[in-house]
Amino acid sequence: MFFTPDRILAWTGIGLAAAAAFFPWYVFFNEDKFGIRVAGGDRTRDLPHTGPREVFSVSPMAMTNRNKEDTPPPAELPDMLTTATVNASGKEKQNDLAAGIEDQPFPGQTSFRLLHVSNGRALIEDGSGMYMVRVGSTLPDNAMLTKIEQRNGEWLIETSSGKTYYPEK
Repeated sequence: MFFTPDRILAWTGIGLAAAAAFFPWYVFFNEDKFGIRVAGGDRTRDLPHTGPREVFSVSPMAMTNRNKEDTPPPAELPDMLTTATVNASGKEKQNDLAAGIEDQPFPGQTSFRLLHVSNGRALIEDGSGMYMVRVGSTLPDNAMLTKIEQRNGEWLIETSSGKTYYPEK
């Protein structure tokens, strides 16, 4: 008898072995059927052009002060605005505080310093970090940078508020 279970198993093993031996060669000679398909498109590594980053103003409370001895002590405490119902004695105290509200100091101006000017850009620093700015950029004091120019061999920047900054040495 030709189809015994042993012979069927043997021929199945031989067939699998032949397929395992020849299939890699079939794939090798027919790469177009099995290769990786690369999606078409732009193959450059150029980054898209983005505009300048805006410089945001930082709260004066968050700024670090490097010269603690130069800082004047606060003149007065800020006003104590009451947001709940108070009794009569509390209203007298609130009226006394409201009388001195005109003398309350305004928050300090944010300041920055010019470090370097090169290639039409300026490097400035304030309490929150360093920024590269160019004409038209918003500065930490919320003014716009209007000019970068050289006077008497020294670079300077002018702002829309009329201030002129020279690089620190």
